[in-house]
Amino acid sequence: MGGFFGAVSANDCIQDVFFGTDYHSHLGTRRGGMTSFSPELGFQRNIHSIENSPFRTKFEKDVDKMRGNICIGCISDTDPQPIMVRSKLGLYAVCSIGVIQNAAKLADELLEKGCANFETMSSGAINSAGLIGALIAQKDSFVDGIRYAQDKIEGTMSLVIMTDKAIIAARDKDGRLPIIIGQRSDGYCFSFESFAYQKLGYSTCHELKAGEITEITKDGYNILSEGTDKKKICTFLWTYYGYPTACYEGVNVELMRTRNGRERYEKRQAP
Repeated sequence: MGGFFGAVSANDCIQDVFFGTDYHSHLGTRRGGMTSFSPELGFQRNIHSIENSPFRTKFEKDVDKMRGNICIGCISDTDPQPIMVRSKLGLYAVCSIGVIQNAAKLADELLEKGCANFETMSSGAINSAGLIGALIAQKDSFVDGIRYAQDKIEGTMSLVIMTDKAIIAARDKDGRLPIIIGQRSDGYCFSFESFAYQKLGYSTCHELKAGEITEITKDGYNILSEGTDKKKICTFLWTYYGYPTACYEGVNVELMRTRNGRERYEKRQAP
């Protein structure tokens, strides 16, 4: 699994993203990362292993040095993220959650088309965010590139792109993994779980539909590509992965677990 969080604000938002990402630590145990942008320092990125030490401990010194009114963070069970990509669309950061089942096939196709190389991990596996970045770069806009990537990918993939001006969030086309937008007086954020931003003073203002692509700035959010009403959300979020105070599709995790437990108990007691 995995989780992500990001914000665009009129003020420095590093602390918000630090805590917002840390609140997703129950969704991944291998890698954590943060990327921010400020006009003075440009893009700043830090990635650490969180296998033997929690996210907060690994990043508490980094956030003292990072600056920016735009920032994203990611907890991953697989790849080091976010990664930086430079293509004809410019310089931007990419992070994702989900699984690409045909990653090797897609990489071979891109290499045949002239893609020079891919960032790989020590295991030799291709970083999924790097593969996604290469797919997006095949088109002439972020929206067309994201649509192309989602159509080519077999599996489930929600992703986020951060430029020096905005964050573009894209929910997977089957709606298995949620992305929710929160609002506060000084800006907007996105999150995998709503309780993460509620603890930071944001309130829910929009939940992306399946396949929806939305741009987020400090002044609001703009739907770049409409989604659909598909509802195939991963049920394991309620039964296993989700934090007890999280809500998916308007249903609280703890409430769902209580109902499931009661129904199972009643079935066992039935004659």
